[in-house]
Amino acid sequence: MTVVVAWSADEYGAAALAHGAAQAEQKHEDLVVVNVTRGDAYVDRRYAADEEIARVTAAVKGLGLEVRVVHGVVDDVPTAVVDEIRTTRASLAVVGIRHRSPVGKMLLGSVAQRIILDAPCPVLAVKPDPEADLI
Repeated sequence: MTVVVAWSADEYGAAALAHGAAQAEQKHEDLVVVNVTRGDAYVDRRYAADEEIARVTAAVKGLGLEVRVVHGVVDDVPTAVVDEIRTTRASLAVVGIRHRSPVGKMLLGSVAQRIILDAPCPVLAVKPDPEADLI
């Protein structure tokens, strides 16, 4: 089986990755890290550069885990993550969550919320811990 992490190149993604790696290690499962973007903005700070992907891959492999990174441009981020969860028949998905304002909740969809609601497996929603040692 597999643990799938919806990873963004920020503190929320770092929290998800740390918890996902810990779960994969505990369950003796592989890890799939999904970092995708719609590509509709000039800069997407949550979409990782190749160097960051290499660093994360090396860190996870350093824990003794098998890791695969899904990285690219997609039509819809939550759908791409849920599709990967289904394809790998994941036992667990991990997402980082952030606070949203009431207006933000009304106007903008939440990637994490859609993954939590649409994933066919349990989803662990985590928030950053400033005192934690993250990958």
